[in-house]
Amino acid sequence: MSDFHIQTETQEPPLDTAMQVIYQWSYDPEVDELRNLYLKATEAQWVAERDLDWDRPIDHAKFATTPLGAALPIEKCSYWQSLSEEQLWEVTRRTASFRLSQFLHGEQGALMTAAQLVNAVPHTDAKFYAATQTMDEARHVEVFAKYIDKLDEIRPISLPLRRVLDSTLATGDWMKKLVGMQIVVEGLALFSFKEMRSLTEEPLLKDLLTYVARDESRHHAYGVQYIDRCVPCLSAAERTELEDFALEASRTLIDNRNQQAFMGEILRVWAEVGIDAGELLSCLQREMDDLTRDQEKGRRLGPVQGFVIPTLRRCGLLSERVAAHYLDFLRANVSRSLVGEDVEEFLRFLPDLPEDTAAWVLGELR
Repeated sequence: MSDFHIQTETQEPPLDTAMQVIYQWSYDPEVDELRNLYLKATEAQWVAERDLDWDRPIDHAKFATTPLGAALPIEKCSYWQSLSEEQLWEVTRRTASFRLSQFLHGEQGALMTAAQLVNAVPHTDAKFYAATQTMDEARHVEVFAKYIDKLDEIRPISLPLRRVLDSTLATGDWMKKLVGMQIVVEGLALFSFKEMRSLTEEPLLKDLLTYVARDESRHHAYGVQYIDRCVPCLSAAERTELEDFALEASRTLIDNRNQQAFMGEILRVWAEVGIDAGELLSCLQREMDDLTRDQEKGRRLGPVQGFVIPTLRRCGLLSERVAAHYLDFLRANVSRSLVGEDVEEFLRFLPDLPEDTAAWVLGELR
């Protein structure tokens, strides 16, 4: 008797989507930068089973020194430093499995979105590139799932990420799919990959993130180069609608209410190893000034102001109107990493995109 089933316990009910399929009868190169990106992608394909050393065990000592990636340096507070070596290892690996699980689920969303784009985008060069991205994303799902399995267990998707993936998959507008996935989700992912890769000393994770980040830098470039070509062709109303879609996706991912729910999920993970959330939060409150003093000295832009919004500006999707909305919700949600008191100053301090995104994400550019 076969164990194969069409329906499985782990699959969700279908998500209704609206998408047109576009044939393109011209097979000649038309968008040179996308055709060149496609050629780069075909040359850069890698094989997870061959190119990563899966027989190598996870280095516990190096992994345990990896910062948690929280907005505050929680690992510096006295409560955290009182934890036993075994607790520190357990909480670090479980926190990492939670974060990596979000990457994993995001990669599945990107896999399905890229497959949709093959059907929906109107230019042959864009279809070719979306096909290579679909292969990349399948490989990313494969490697994150395999690494998490070595580390701990796959954790459920967070609700804010699920909302953004659902809205991007469900829309019938292929440009919204490009903006939602290639610019907002991939932009935040690139920033997170860069941060985790630079902070971790665990060899297998560092190698995995190196391969994935190289692919993701091309995916981001695809969105930038294609949308940059398309935006001048839009009406004012169409451009406004696209700007607002990007704004809502960004807001969903970093809204304080969503972040509090996200933190609640992490606290439940920490409770599994005996961490008392009440004591930890009280300690953080008492030591807040000391913990944030160094952050204020070395203030850096967060992923939205530091990468996503500059990408939207490059693509012609950052009018003064929508910039004011970004300033308002960033002030309400991430004031510590916000630079700019008004719209003019906010726009002036936006950085330029790195010329070589792959070199930037791998730490070869500062």
